[in-house]
Amino acid sequence: MPSPSSSYSTPRVTNEVFEEPLHEYGSGPPAHLMDSNTDNLLICTACGTQFDIEDRNVLKRCRICDDPRQFVPPTGQAFTTLSELKKAGHGNKRKPLDGDDRFWSIWTEPKFAIGQRAILIKTPHGNVLWDCITYLDMETVEWINSLGGLAAIVISHPHYYSTHLEWAETFDCPVYLSWEDKAWLNRMDPLGKARTFIEGTEEEIEVRGEKTGVKALKLGGHFPGSLCVLADGRLLVADTLVTIPAGLGDWSLGPAGSEDARPEGMNTYSFMWSIPNMVPLSVEEIAGMWEVLKNYDFSSTHGAFVGTEVRDGGGGSKKTVKQRVLESMQIQVKRMGWTEHGFLKEI
Repeated sequence: MPSPSSSYSTPRVTNEVFEEPLHEYGSGPPAHLMDSNTDNLLICTACGTQFDIEDRNVLKRCRICDDPRQFVPPTGQAFTTLSELKKAGHGNKRKPLDGDDRFWSIWTEPKFAIGQRAILIKTPHGNVLWDCITYLDMETVEWINSLGGLAAIVISHPHYYSTHLEWAETFDCPVYLSWEDKAWLNRMDPLGKARTFIEGTEEEIEVRGEKTGVKALKLGGHFPGSLCVLADGRLLVADTLVTIPAGLGDWSLGPAGSEDARPEGMNTYSFMWSIPNMVPLSVEEIAGMWEVLKNYDFSSTHGAFVGTEVRDGGGGSKKTVKQRVLESMQIQVKRMGWTEHGFLKEI
């Protein structure tokens, strides 16, 4: 089974990300380091991860997709580049989250790789980008710059590391990642400054010493360092919590619809080690996630993909979203056979 240190792992990772900063944020990178064309670096078409290699004869496998949390498609392993994606007509779309223009969903069409979205969060001290998408073009850059650029990027887990150095270098901002997941990095930081590692269970993102109100919460589970972000009562969950079809169903609609028509015992989320391969987390991991999350208040969750929003009192349920998270955890634990586990007594 391949691991982050397997023999076909991409060279120059993990230890070499810890260079001393070569310049401060906002001062612009040294010109000689911006001469190389990263548009031709190889990108896995299945997961969207960018590597520090251009030669297809050198890079033949994606270490992200060779991990049992991910997969290689039936068509086999393949790579592309940002240059090829631009020629193929890809573009990024955007819209406010729930009509709130402090939060913007950003996604790529036609769908590329996993197809996740990024979410731009406006704060009084600068914009924070939650998660990262692979495709970046000038139209996206100009739109984000019209809003004031980016002050920071926070990425939930390695499946969404994508082209984060492209984004960090373009907007001259740091990228926050979990310390536990650093072995899954596949590009070296050429400027020695882009990555900031989160070691504790909570880190409030700061810009020039000012707190933004955006908190990264480390729940673990899917990956040891899997994150969520809490901002203005919205919990951005990526697939740390997997928003499932029953969570998006609306029992307030239809011939029997009402504000409390959602059946008791319906789950809203699942908690998975591998989402595509359907491998659940253990009861200990689920309980550990709740141990962190129970300390925070939130009124909505927003998943990895456009449209995966769950809100207090929504979908024909009078329950809060936080209640639905715990309920979903307890349903999964019980159905895995732990009918007497102490976690089922959590309220």
